[in-house]
Amino acid sequence: MLKSLPYTALLFSSLAFNVVATEKNDSVVIPAFNAKYTILHKSKTVGEATRELTYLDNGLAQYSYHTDIEWLIFSDIREETSIVKLEGYKVTPKSFEYLREGTGSDKHYKWRYDTEKNTAVDEIKERTKSIKFPENIQDSLSYHLQHRLNMIANPEQEHFVYPVIKTSGSIKNYVYQYDGEEELMLPYGLVKTIKLKREVIEKKRVTYAWFAPELDYLLVKLHQIKGDVDQFEAQLKSVTAIEPATPAKK
Repeated sequence: MLKSLPYTALLFSSLAFNVVATEKNDSVVIPAFNAKYTILHKSKTVGEATRELTYLDNGLAQYSYHTDIEWLIFSDIREETSIVKLEGYKVTPKSFEYLREGTGSDKHYKWRYDTEKNTAVDEIKERTKSIKFPENIQDSLSYHLQHRLNMIANPEQEHFVYPVIKTSGSIKNYVYQYDGEEELMLPYGLVKTIKLKREVIEKKRVTYAWFAPELDYLLVKLHQIKGDVDQFEAQLKSVTAIEPATPAKK
């Protein structure tokens, strides 16, 4: 498995993708960023995606993923947004919203979580569920951020399990397994990656995900196969730092 790069080698001034660690609690901060991806189907570009992390004035963070696909008569626009609390390497979801529009039925889910009180509020259906949250609970998007932090914290780890609360309010384990190393040529450029695999046997679905150590384990490629049929693929094309907002002068 690829070894982690020294922290000094991870200080990319142009992208500000530095890992900041304190001696006392070894906390890690991923700077705010915006990553854009090209979405492909059978090697043809059919859309684009954006993954973004920003920090809010209330001390929480907003993590979002947006996709926009147009293919033949099929269209699909999705927006996922997680509000999370970041404490070092630990991600705690506070709320999750999912919007989907396009061919077929539109969908909208919006949940708010209180992990200390073990409650989840469905804000669309106006109902509250009592849920015994496991210590490392994640939502359907926040686990991506937790996964990246886990890889930074322990680059030798090869098996990952995330309890994820779904839009139905149920909890399901997402399991990822180390699947080798690859050097990829992407729209972004040439990158060395670690490849992970997630297999959902009952749905005949396999997902492959590639992460780049030189970009603090940013997801750089995602590919899914369902029933031996290739689905859409996302490839990184650009990544930039988001500078903190400057207060307006009075």
